[in-house]
Amino acid sequence: MTTFAPDSLDLNRKLPLWYQVSQSLRASILGRSPEAPLRLPTEDALAAHYGVSVLTMRQALKELETEGLISRHRRRGTFIEPSARRGAPVRLLGSVDAIVAQQSGMTTELLGHGPTTVPADLSGYFPGTPEVTGYRRLRSDEETGEPTNHAHNYVRPEIAARIDPADLTRWPMTKVLRDVVGVRISRITDTVEARLADPETARLLRIPLLSPILHYTGITYDETGQPVDIARIHYRGDRFSFTVSLDA
Repeated sequence: MTTFAPDSLDLNRKLPLWYQVSQSLRASILGRSPEAPLRLPTEDALAAHYGVSVLTMRQALKELETEGLISRHRRRGTFIEPSARRGAPVRLLGSVDAIVAQQSGMTTELLGHGPTTVPADLSGYFPGTPEVTGYRRLRSDEETGEPTNHAHNYVRPEIAARIDPADLTRWPMTKVLRDVVGVRISRITDTVEARLADPETARLLRIPLLSPILHYTGITYDETGQPVDIARIHYRGDRFSFTVSLDA
């Protein structure tokens, strides 16, 4: 029987291996094409694929099973749950794969893209670049169609020239930059703050004006330390929470 083929993963030895594997596999599952098989490879095969022990793989699978993304059946195997709910709290543990995973699994509509003036408060990140390429996207729950977040991305023009806009309706910007365009991401810095919905955000997210929202700013840096993308995302306050774990 044909099995689902997960994406590859470069492990960061500073983070728990089971967590990295679970987040990478989660992103693969949520970003799969409709015709992809639902049956996962065996524990041994997945462990070999990710380069971890079977025990680590088992712990990663348990995390996904708890979340309801997969079901495990004795003697039959492990299967992706096609009706699993995609919405989940945003958990940041310091890995790019975690961010890709949390951005995956929603219906994404590209509202527009093209050259745009760099916002004044972001000009310091793009010195000597008066214009960048802007992308506006609306993400919705796959099951209910309910809008969950509205994203603005500001990308350096030379990087944006290599992006196929259609890819942004299939995958998160972070995944497109890293896995399609080939940007070697060194780090992403995140800022989260509470705000009140402005008229445009309230309209797009279908919430009352001045409703509480979570405002996320993520700055993606390449291996030279240069910012290549700045994302500003407005999350519905009644649908998301952020959990940040810090290693001692």
